Amino acid sequence: MQKTLENIFSTSSETFKAYRLLTPSILLLIIVFAFPILFLITYSFWTQDYVTIDTTLTLENYKTVINKSSYHILIKRSLTISSLTTIVTVLLAYPMAYFVAFVVKERKLLWLIILTIPFWTSYLLRVFAWKLILGYNGVINGSLSNLGIIESPLSFLLYNPFAVFVTLAHAWSAFAILPIYVSLEKIDRSLLEAAADLGDNAFKRFCRITFPLSFPGVLAASLIIFIPTTGDYITPKLVGGSEGIMVANLIQIMFGKANNWPLGSSIAVITMIIVTLSVILFVLISRWLVSKIK
Repeated sequence: MQKTLENIFSTSSETFKAYRLLTPSILLLIIVFAFPILFLITYSFWTQDYVTIDTTLTLENYKTVINKSSYHILIKRSLTISSLTTIVTVLLAYPMAYFVAFVVKERKLLWLIILTIPFWTSYLLRVFAWKLILGYNGVINGSLSNLGIIESPLSFLLYNPFAVFVTLAHAWSAFAILPIYVSLEKIDRSLLEAAADLGDNAFKRFCRITFPLSFPGVLAASLIIFIPTTGDYITPKLVGGSEGIMVANLIQIMFGKANNWPLGSSIAVITMIIVTLSVILFVLISRWLVSKIK
C-alpha cells in the first residue's frame, strides 16, 4: 500500500514538473492567440456607427453577413481558390519529395536546399515577380508576341482568380515539399522489401505502404497550405483585381477604410468557423479514403 502511494505521488510530481515546464509556452499561446480571438469574438457582437461603437450585444452583424450574397460569393471564392491551390501544390510537391527521399542516395540536404532556394526571397517580391510574368506587357505576353503566336497581349492572365491560384501555388509549394519529405524519409525500407518479396509490384507497394505511411505528411502539408491561403489578402490585392479578391480583402477593408471593426470581426469569425469545419471534414474524408486504399 505504501509503495502504491509513493508511486502515485512520484507520478503526480513528475506530471507537475512537466506542466510547470510548459507553463511559459501555454501563457504565451494564451496571450498571443487566445486573447486576440476572444477580443475578435466580442467585437463581432457589437455594432459601430462610423466612429461610435455600441457595446450592446447583438447578432445584427451576423445577420448582415448571412443575408448579403456578395459576402457568400467572396467566401465561396476563397474556399475554391484555397482548395485548388492545396490540391495542385500537394500533387506537384509529392513527386519532388519522393525523388529526394527514395531516389537521391547522397547529399539529400543539398537537394532540399536547391528546392527551397526560390523561396529565400521575400513573399512580396515573389508576388510582384508573378505580376511581371503574367502582366499585359509581361514575360509570357512578350515572348508569345515575339514568336508571332499572338497579335495582341492576352488579358486573361492577370487580375482574375487564375492569377491568384498560380501565385499562391508557387508561393506555398516549399511548405508542401518539406513535411511530405519528412514522412517519406521515416518509412522503413524493409517494409517495401518485404512487400516486393511477397510479389507486390511497385504500384501496389506505393498504394499499400508508401502512401498510407506518408499520409500524415500529406495531411500536414494540406493544412499548412489551405488555412493560410484562405486568409491571404496580399496576393489577391496585387494580382487578383476586382474578380480575384477574397474574403480576407473584405475583412481588411472593414478594419481599414470602412472602419467597421464589429462587422469585420463577424466576417472573420464566420470564416474561421467555415475553415475549421472544412478542415475537420477534409481530415475525416482523407482518413476514410486512405483506409479504403489499404
